[in-house]
Amino acid sequence: MRLVRGRQACGQSAIGYALNQWAALNVYVTQGFLAIDNNVSERALKRVAIGRKNWLFAGHAAAAKHHATLWSLIASAERHQVDPQRYLTSVIAKISQTPAVELDQFLPDVWKAEDAADPIRSADHGM
Repeated sequence: MRLVRGRQACGQSAIGYALNQWAALNVYVTQGFLAIDNNVSERALKRVAIGRKNWLFAGHAAAAKHHATLWSLIASAERHQVDPQRYLTSVIAKISQTPAVELDQFLPDVWKAEDAADPIRSADHGM
């Protein structure tokens, strides 16, 4: 008997959850490009969870911040289907001669668009 009551409570909580999320579910069914899950985010955060112990020993708070910035750039590059090694090699080669107001060109999505528009660079890398 207890099992039946548990099923009923489980069903009620599932229906309650769906009703509480009704607005978001309506957006999902009308926007075909949206993912129903957050697996991409979960995979990106897995690196953080795995490396957490190692990052406790960055040596200095500034080093830990730089490390986090680097991993953020790498994850963003991967999210935009950009080869992180190629992207970082290009950015590191150019960033020291770039004024601060022009640094947006090094965001992975902007860099990808400019890289695709450059036929010489794209041809060199099989794109």
